[in-house]
Amino acid sequence: QVQLVESGGGLVQAGGSLRLSCAASGIIFSINAMAWYHQAPGKQRELVAVITSGGTNYAESVRGRFTISRDKSKNTVYLQMNSLKPEDTAVYYCNVQAVGTKYYNSWGQGTQVTVSS
Repeated sequence: QVQLVESGGGLVQAGGSLRLSCAASGIIFSINAMAWYHQAPGKQRELVAVITSGGTNYAESVRGRFTISRDKSKNTVYLQMNSLKPEDTAVYYCNVQAVGTKYYNSWGQGTQVTVSS
């Protein structure tokens, strides 16, 4: 089983920055993709950013403000969020697609990000 532990959420003023981390553990032979999603109250979960061996991709709403990166040696993915806006307020979830004893599509527990105006 692949387990994910997230950290780094919190309360920040508009224009501020936060960095989220997500560490994957378990029997992992390879990771195909690591991603961040967010879900605001009353809305569906949406993809924020994804990183694969082929590169990165971002939602239009965060492009130029957020940066996704990974440390392969630690099986950890990061989301650097700059120039935060109140509309970025949501629960942020880490997602990892990995191959271990089988194929895993795992989710983190979620971390709250609140941006005040």
